[in-house]
Amino acid sequence: MKSNIPIILLAAGQSSRMRGRDKLLERVDNQPLLRRQACLALAVTGGPVFITLPPAPHPRYDVLAGLTTPTLVPVPDAAEGINASLKRGFAMLPHTCKAVMVLLSDLPELNESDLKKVLQAVNLESGNTIWRGATSAGKPGHPTVFAACHFARFAALSGDVGGRDIIAAAADSTVLVPLPDNHALLDLDTPEEWEAWRRTNT
Repeated sequence: MKSNIPIILLAAGQSSRMRGRDKLLERVDNQPLLRRQACLALAVTGGPVFITLPPAPHPRYDVLAGLTTPTLVPVPDAAEGINASLKRGFAMLPHTCKAVMVLLSDLPELNESDLKKVLQAVNLESGNTIWRGATSAGKPGHPTVFAACHFARFAALSGDVGGRDIIAAAADSTVLVPLPDNHALLDLDTPEEWEAWRRTNT
């Protein structure tokens, strides 16, 4: 059974270390990474999926063509950092929303099973308020589900620290959900990292 928890997929970053390439357009599982991540989100929730993006026109919109279910959320101030995307994404949530998953778009080893495992761990009656994917060794990573008690703090974010301070303040009510290997943390920020990863994953 699908979860109904909404998902915010953060995809407005600049790929600044890729030297002209866009890491979200790199191909993973025979499709652009961004489209893959969007399809994963749509597969695991019956709730709304919001994808934050740089202002149009941008090639990222093209690779999402044909996906009618997600809501595309342009972030005019995306260059200011991840907080701009988080604020725009959280502003889209329905007032009745009790929790949301925040999913990074640049983690190529996350899969449908991983997202389901984190969503299935959510228990809003438990007193916990954050559920985070972790590596198999227990290192905190992604994706992260936040209960509604944290939403107002995201609306007030400034700078480029993301949810780091919010997560730190809720350490006692955070549940880590171990995922296989390094799925929860592996991101690839340079052409060299992509080439090295492909050599071991083909």
